[in-house]
Amino acid sequence: MLNGINVVWFKRDLRHEDHVPLVEATRSGAVTPLYVVEPEYWRLPDTSGRQWDFTAECLHDLQNSLNELGLPLIVRTGDIVSILSDLHARFGVKSLFSHEETGNAWTFNRDERVANWSKTNRVTWFQYPQFGVVRRLKDRDGWASKWDTFMGLSPIMLSAEAESGPDLKSDPIPTGVELGMASDLCPDRQTGGRMEGLRVLSSFLQTRGQAYHKEMSSPNSAFDSCSRLSPYVAYGALSMREVVQATRTSIGEVRQKSRSESGTWRAALSAFSARLHWHCHFIQKLEDDPRFEYSNVHRGFDNMRDEKETDAERLKAWTTGHTGYPFVDACMRALNQTGWLNFRMRAMLMSFASYQLWLHWRETGLCLARKFTDYEPGIHWNQVQMQSGTTGINTVRIYNPVKQSHDQDPDGQFIRQWVPELKRVNEEFIHEPWTMTPMEQKMVGCVIGEEYPERIIDHMEAARFARTTIYDRKKSREFRKEAKQINQKHGSRKKIGKKALGKYAGAVVSEISRPENS
Repeated sequence: MLNGINVVWFKRDLRHEDHVPLVEATRSGAVTPLYVVEPEYWRLPDTSGRQWDFTAECLHDLQNSLNELGLPLIVRTGDIVSILSDLHARFGVKSLFSHEETGNAWTFNRDERVANWSKTNRVTWFQYPQFGVVRRLKDRDGWASKWDTFMGLSPIMLSAEAESGPDLKSDPIPTGVELGMASDLCPDRQTGGRMEGLRVLSSFLQTRGQAYHKEMSSPNSAFDSCSRLSPYVAYGALSMREVVQATRTSIGEVRQKSRSESGTWRAALSAFSARLHWHCHFIQKLEDDPRFEYSNVHRGFDNMRDEKETDAERLKAWTTGHTGYPFVDACMRALNQTGWLNFRMRAMLMSFASYQLWLHWRETGLCLARKFTDYEPGIHWNQVQMQSGTTGINTVRIYNPVKQSHDQDPDGQFIRQWVPELKRVNEEFIHEPWTMTPMEQKMVGCVIGEEYPERIIDHMEAARFARTTIYDRKKSREFRKEAKQINQKHGSRKKIGKKALGKYAGAVVSEISRPENS
């Protein structure tokens, strides 16, 4: 047995730049970079083929970059504890280095197993924060300033003298089919890898982002004007600190110019910077309270919706984009094919499922998790519950799908792109095709109930029922008492101007904003 090896365990941090565990491990001796493909994880109900394909592309990129540094990445497929045990038996694992992870319940339990293995085998496990999430946080007071301090630290870089561990042959990176995953065609999803992430960051800060503050809400413009950095941050191809500091650099450059020279960049970058502050804010909530993933944040909403008896017909119509509401269907179909959607449209989809369709957020949340290439559990489950009205501390916003259609796609361009059944319907009826007469439907080749489905519900009637039901739950003194406790634990302490907060608060992972009354 050797004197022992230092294993750097890569998880959702697929880069070598600004990677503290890797740098710290090299200071302790020879390093064995390790990534474990965990088949059990990729069979979970919140994972998907599109997510794995993106991850695999990031892994190929990471392998190439580490090879250039003389630190080959060892890929193994299996159970992390079994693989660590094998390495320990063959070489002796002296230390294990990794980033902290705030993932779903499965990754939490897996990390618990690794901690127990490390303790049993007397292997020191060094874990480092990847961004501004704080383990064992006592309260939120002062948290925002700590985030600013962390993001202001210089990115840590690997020295050229890094020494590789024992010569090990890596397993091939498997395909989704080899992992037993279901087919998940997503032809227009983003490509994974750090190099692609850097290109996306550069294009946003140099050209695409100049009208970000104006164009992030409409799906017609959001695909180009939003940063599109979310999957690269979610899987760690880019560090959040890199993104924050690149944004701050761009802001500094813009401030050196006159207002006429800078154009809309000042407002755009200010909006984007404000949103970056919220990335870790939401992940911190899941870190502090894992129930966000599987239980109502406010228990006063327990048994309000039936979690066990999901209306299969409504769920299928919603997931496939056949609800009879053109804008809702266009958004879902776009998500199915691209793996991405801007925040306002994500919020509308979740709101429609929770309020108008009255489906339990857990099942619909899992569905959306699989569809989002940029799935980040901490942000996702927070937003799912916020848009379902179950946090007890956020304003209940029931999106009107017809109003959103008029507001965000006034001429029906987005609808016609993704719902071709309606391509011949004119602007007068494109948002509410059910209002056409039978003769008008035949003239445009779109008979409701045949070429395009009838509305699955009456959205106004369904919204009234949802609003009444929810507000009835919120009337009691006990409800308000629990809501106050939730706000004390999870509420933001960040002091942002009211105008900025109302307009820009959000997160890069899903281009979050706080929508006005909808």
